Amino acid sequence: MPEILAFILLGIYLLGMVFIFIYSLAQGHLLLFFFKEKRNPQPIPSNPSELPQITVQLPLFNEMYVAERLIEAVSKLNYPLDKLEIQILDDSTDQTKELIQEKLKEFPTINFQYIHRIDRKGFKAGALKEGLEVAKGEFIAIFDSDFIPDPNFLLQTIPWFSDSKVGMVQSRWTHLNQHYSLLTRLQAFALDAHFLIEQMGRNRQGAFINFNGTGGIWRKETILDAGNWHDDTLTEDLDLSYRAQRKGWKFIYRPEVESPAELPPIMSAIKSQQFRWTKGGAECAAKHGAAVLKTNLPAHVKIHAMAHLFNSTIFLAILIVSLSSIGVWWLVDQQILGPGWIQLASFSLVGFAIISLIYLVSYFYRKQHFFKSLFEAIFLLPLFLSVSMGMALHNTQAVMEGLTGKKSPFIRTPKFNLEGGKFSLRSNQYINLRMPITTWLEGALALVFIGMVVLGIFQQNYLFLPFHLMLAVGYSLVFISSFKSYALGR
Repeated sequence: MPEILAFILLGIYLLGMVFIFIYSLAQGHLLLFFFKEKRNPQPIPSNPSELPQITVQLPLFNEMYVAERLIEAVSKLNYPLDKLEIQILDDSTDQTKELIQEKLKEFPTINFQYIHRIDRKGFKAGALKEGLEVAKGEFIAIFDSDFIPDPNFLLQTIPWFSDSKVGMVQSRWTHLNQHYSLLTRLQAFALDAHFLIEQMGRNRQGAFINFNGTGGIWRKETILDAGNWHDDTLTEDLDLSYRAQRKGWKFIYRPEVESPAELPPIMSAIKSQQFRWTKGGAECAAKHGAAVLKTNLPAHVKIHAMAHLFNSTIFLAILIVSLSSIGVWWLVDQQILGPGWIQLASFSLVGFAIISLIYLVSYFYRKQHFFKSLFEAIFLLPLFLSVSMGMALHNTQAVMEGLTGKKSPFIRTPKFNLEGGKFSLRSNQYINLRMPITTWLEGALALVFIGMVVLGIFQQNYLFLPFHLMLAVGYSLVFISSFKSYALGR
């Protein structure tokens, strides 16, 4: 019986490692097409002879720290004023309403349309849908409140719609406050990989990509043809993207068009954002997975669509591998399992190497000082991987809720605007003060893996020492950062 239990435990561990390995192969395939795009990029089309009517939508909800900055930025968009409409879709219940209305008085010549909803039905998706009903533009650009659109954004993206089959053009997010703290640097490290390797790799081979919720522009016809905005998932952007592409619309991703945005500077805000993205992604996987498989799309498109939709389940695999590794370590230490069994899983370490390579390639993209960047990468990469593993418990909860259909409200990520020194972190009124039980569990796991590191050294059983050390660091940093951010307003 002990041997049967040992093999069951080993099987769980190996299953998780195989899943991570398969995931890494899909990511590695995207890396190959990223390099193809870099070697032979698509030629940029010229502007049409007659510019179309465009509506810019700005969905806001209680954004007193960034609303004025956003209005200031969109007022500088380089586009004929007679063909530009800017909708402010404001669901605010605080003083943001008054701030916006007062700010708009500074721009009497710009066609700002202020739309305020009393009922926040459908959250962001509901606001976008309501604005679309009265939008005069043939094309719809969308920016969240923490973005500062490039003045030439519209002129850079509109030429790609010369192909009547193109339904959406997505720009690359860049970061206003990347160097604010270690947390913002780690977020930039992660997001750059998505906006370079993943988006470019998918787009190059004709696989599905996603509108990222902001920093993109849609053909209005595409939104309507795909069934308009739905509010049955927390990621209305990913949902509409898959409905539109399944109907045959082409999406374009342009890395040279940059959309600067603010990164959440505290862990509670990061977790709020991560939970919404992760759960919403799982909800879209449950909603679209089977439908994608039933289409007559090419095999590589289906494979990458499934990898894309279910990519958040990587956190479930990491949690399973992390917890089961404790039991496997004990089985080897007690000589119930021989080390040879564990060597079967060594091939899966190739997966971690591929994933590390992807983040390193995106990190060095456009870096000018190689050796300085190399030292930074040597520091950031293991720390990023550790913190990512430390987020596994939090994100696994989101994945399970998304896959099982448990509903929750759309909780927007609080914005801060700390760079200019006008606002302080401690005075922010949008910080959530309630610490969830998962934070305490992260603290407990930090202690567990610290204990495993100490025990491994004491027992001279170094089987999982690097892995457990990274988990100890990751869970410790996530717990401490979470505790500090939840305690900010106390």
